[in-house]
Amino acid sequence: MTPALDPDAAARVASFGAVPPMRQRGLAAVRAAVESAPLPDEMPAMATIGDMTIPGPAGSISVRIYRPTDDSVLPVLVYFHGGGLVMGSNHSFEPLARELASASGATVVAVDYRLAPESPPPAQFDDAYAATEWVSRNARGLGVDSDRVAVVGDSAGGSLAAAVALAARDRNGPEICAQVLLYPGLDRDMTAPSIIALPDAPLLARDDIDYMHALADGNTGPPRDPYLVPAYASDLSHLPPAVVVTAGCDPIQDWGERYAARLREAGVQTTTTRYPGMYHGFLMRSDATARGRLAVAEIGALLRAKFAHPIRFDVPITGQGAAAGH
Repeated sequence: MTPALDPDAAARVASFGAVPPMRQRGLAAVRAAVESAPLPDEMPAMATIGDMTIPGPAGSISVRIYRPTDDSVLPVLVYFHGGGLVMGSNHSFEPLARELASASGATVVAVDYRLAPESPPPAQFDDAYAATEWVSRNARGLGVDSDRVAVVGDSAGGSLAAAVALAARDRNGPEICAQVLLYPGLDRDMTAPSIIALPDAPLLARDDIDYMHALADGNTGPPRDPYLVPAYASDLSHLPPAVVVTAGCDPIQDWGERYAARLREAGVQTTTTRYPGMYHGFLMRSDATARGRLAVAEIGALLRAKFAHPIRFDVPITGQGAAAGH
């Protein structure tokens, strides 16, 4: 049985009217629609918001820094927006960045990574990793705690967050205390049951996924690099504690939940929450639905707990509790 949208989620989807497939509209039109969408009239207030550029692997990277309070030293979230690696910006995803900062009490450094197809992969991962390294190295100047650095991303940004966590482990890179993966695009398995069950899901149909993958891949074909598709990683041990959020009416729901199960099997402390009746991208405007508001509050509470009690994860964890992810 196809899952039904929650009433307020259905109302939100209906407010968009009939939305043609991305392939039919074309990338330029889809990008323009995302960037021109009105922001909420009210968003969480920040103590400061600042834009700056930081060094990147192929030139400067634009970041936007949201500081929720004037406290001298805060934890920090390095945030990667969604959009299939081909659209989105720090402007269009500002509401979620603010919500994450407010709910977690952390400074959010939102990264405007390069987009495909103009900059093919691994440009997006390279920018995401470089930005995380920069935040860790410059923690004192940013007024954040280098021992409380988390990575977070939604959709394609969730894949980037997972990849940064993998690379930081492999390269002995920045200390990351948590990875937060929001309905993450971690895989390329188009035969996943949730994709088969929801081929025409609201806001992300199967053909939309194929279209964005084709734009990102260009002529090279699907990548096998786990930094580009984290589901291909053979070893998920010794990674930061994970928070994985999925949506009940999202075709890529299985990608996130399968990755979460593999993290738990590898001994990684993992919290997984599926929000029934929600569509892909529901946190972009979390204020529009009751479950969206609940999700932000729960994500924030989990992050506050992890920031208050950071743990070492660079040694194997054994026993029943680790295997169960508790």
